[in-house]
Amino acid sequence: MRPYERFAAWKECHVLARRVYEATTSFPKHELYGLTSQLRRAAFSAAANIVEGSSRRGSAEFRRFLDISLGSLSEVGYTLRFVREVELLAQPAWAELDRQQQRAHYLTWKLYESIAKQR
Repeated sequence: MRPYERFAAWKECHVLARRVYEATTSFPKHELYGLTSQLRRAAFSAAANIVEGSSRRGSAEFRRFLDISLGSLSEVGYTLRFVREVELLAQPAWAELDRQQQRAHYLTWKLYESIAKQR
């Protein structure tokens, strides 16, 4: 098992990234370099920053990467809202992704707090 795989936050972010990737395959081709790319990159970034941060030395560096991950998750949340409002994503698909984003954000925040307490 890789070190980052033990974190529930990473697991949820990883699932979110995969689900975002799957959901955006139905987006129009003209959005490939717009909303599709933006949403995919932000979701991937959330998981990837936990991976990178967990390999750094010290809790301060890890927290910095978790902070970036939290920002990416917030970006995913807004982008999901936007694509729902412009009707690129059906309500059921949006609701599932929104729940996943909120869960990933919550667990990443809790991981951030637990790392901060270790100082």
